[in-house]
Amino acid sequence: MSRTNLQIGDDGKLRHFLSTEGLTHGLLNEILDTAESFAGVTEQSVKKVPLLRGRTIVNLFFEASTRTRTTFELAAKRLSADVLNINVDASATVKGETLLDTLRNLEAMHVDMFVVRHCDSGTAHFIARHVQPHVSVINAGDGRHAHPTQAMLDMFTIRREKGADFGRLRVAIVGDIAHSRVARSQIHALNLLNTSEVRIVAPRTLLPFDVESLGVKVYHDLRDGLRDVDVVIMLRLQNERMKGAMLPSEHEYFQLYGLTEEKLSMASPDVTVMHPGPINRGVEIDSQVADGSRSVILQQVTYGIAVRMAVMSMAMQQRPSQENHG
Repeated sequence: MSRTNLQIGDDGKLRHFLSTEGLTHGLLNEILDTAESFAGVTEQSVKKVPLLRGRTIVNLFFEASTRTRTTFELAAKRLSADVLNINVDASATVKGETLLDTLRNLEAMHVDMFVVRHCDSGTAHFIARHVQPHVSVINAGDGRHAHPTQAMLDMFTIRREKGADFGRLRVAIVGDIAHSRVARSQIHALNLLNTSEVRIVAPRTLLPFDVESLGVKVYHDLRDGLRDVDVVIMLRLQNERMKGAMLPSEHEYFQLYGLTEEKLSMASPDVTVMHPGPINRGVEIDSQVADGSRSVILQQVTYGIAVRMAVMSMAMQQRPSQENHG
């Protein structure tokens, strides 16, 4: 079974959510439509629906991420699931237990889903190939490979701001494309949703070798790359890149690729500004832009709960829970 169709069950429904690559246009839209149905839950006095009552979801994070883990936890609880957060730094894997041993022990506790974040690319796929048939796996970020729920909450944000017709949109992704699992997932999703034009803007040192194969238009000048775009997605510049030979300094990066009001004036008048967070003010984006009327950075965080509710409910609704496998 390939890494991509591992995600889809024999019935064509979502079994795992590991990458936006390899999914269908229909499934992506189903995730967005389902997220729309959950978006109003947060505004209710009782912020819960009973869909996953009795199910157990394990947040298995081998890499720190407060924002992603907490939104997954909130999403699971709003679906009425039981949630277990595993502090892997303090777990048996540090003492030499293998990843598969850890999985088998957790499965013995009758869990139904693993939400996995790991620094190594492909870990979520590896886990998905080895879990029991009733267990689903959601990739919460693996190495440089993929971060599919972040990409989908970004798609949901765009749809909320610009409407469902991606075919009339020009979207620019700006920053460290080479090391960004978010960018890869965004590009696959945008192309699958038939976006009119997907641009990436970055210095040559921060572009992947296979950039032309991704179905994007490449720009090295930010003003050119922003001309007439409808959506700008800024990426976080990871501090470790500054310490190597890839970039000279934060100040120079900001001068060339930092998003300011002046550079943003090249885009469409009603441009939407996004950032997956956490943001580095004064490095990839100016505070005036980040906090301005065209920014939807905080809305992205809010929408992340609805999108993760959608993905978890879709992956688990199609199969009976553990007690029916005995």
